[in-house]
Amino acid sequence: MFVTYSQFQINHSMTQLPTFSDIKLAHDRVRPFIHLTPVLTSMSINEIVGAELYFKCENLQKVGAFKFRGACNSVFALTEEEARNGVCTHSSGNHAAALALAARMRGIPAYIVMPNNAPEIKKKAVSGYGAQITFCEPTLTARESTLMKVAALTGATEIHPYNCFNVICGQGTAAKELIEEIGPLDIVMAPVGGGGLLSGTSISAKALLPGVQVIAAEPAGADDAFRSFQSKTLLPSVDPNTMADGLLTSLGTLTFPIIMNNVDQIVTVSEEKIVEAMRMIWERMKIIIEPSSAVPLAAILENKLVVKGKKIGIILSGGNVDLGKLPF
Repeated sequence: MFVTYSQFQINHSMTQLPTFSDIKLAHDRVRPFIHLTPVLTSMSINEIVGAELYFKCENLQKVGAFKFRGACNSVFALTEEEARNGVCTHSSGNHAAALALAARMRGIPAYIVMPNNAPEIKKKAVSGYGAQITFCEPTLTARESTLMKVAALTGATEIHPYNCFNVICGQGTAAKELIEEIGPLDIVMAPVGGGGLLSGTSISAKALLPGVQVIAAEPAGADDAFRSFQSKTLLPSVDPNTMADGLLTSLGTLTFPIIMNNVDQIVTVSEEKIVEAMRMIWERMKIIIEPSSAVPLAAILENKLVVKGKKIGIILSGGNVDLGKLPF
């Protein structure tokens, strides 16, 4: 059954959605543990697109992704009683690694359910941070049912990859840092999968820069957020097909209303442009990003939005690439 945005407004009228005050509290909580990632620019890319692009390099964050912010905030926000039996989640990779490291920093166990087709680099990272992995079939049903069993067996507290109040607040700290460093921007962009990064980014951007446009980019082969945004109805991701493996999931019941409230536009991009954008950043900026990170630049290269003469902030979401399976 699909749920429309108006139904969400009625059904979730009493649900507390994160505010910028919550993101500021999250920033205070995670600041001792996270990297203050750099904001980089490329003169050659700026010349190609005719705009000033400012890349917030979360590929240089701990565990190689923005996900550490949300996981860290969630783990350290737990009471002693909530944390006693550890934490658990299902994730294809970056959130799993982030939660595993955050749990290790707090000295509690982490139990991770991963689809058996997750990239090898992400499996290795999760086990390397000391988490106990349970593999499952690569479907949302299998992930959720396996996680229920793990949670029942261990008593661990579930930290959802994106549909979680404290995760969203943690993710919003990246855009907060970007805007505090660079100042006024015309557009802030992020990729969208489950919507945790986009939700947090949109809250910070609209609070700090009320006139800014928040624009998300999504692979055309996994366009559920685009379709949900257009129809104002939460639609599931069905058989997504994209190399951007971090963007395969559906929006959540928390992220959907935040995105509907704060985001100005969601655009889709081709796989060819994702490859072109990824390669451009590797070659011209000399940094490693994963395909999901390349999606916002791909939207600019594909002329999906008007950027000429504008200042644009882009969250580079991660840099965990299987080097044995490069798309170029």
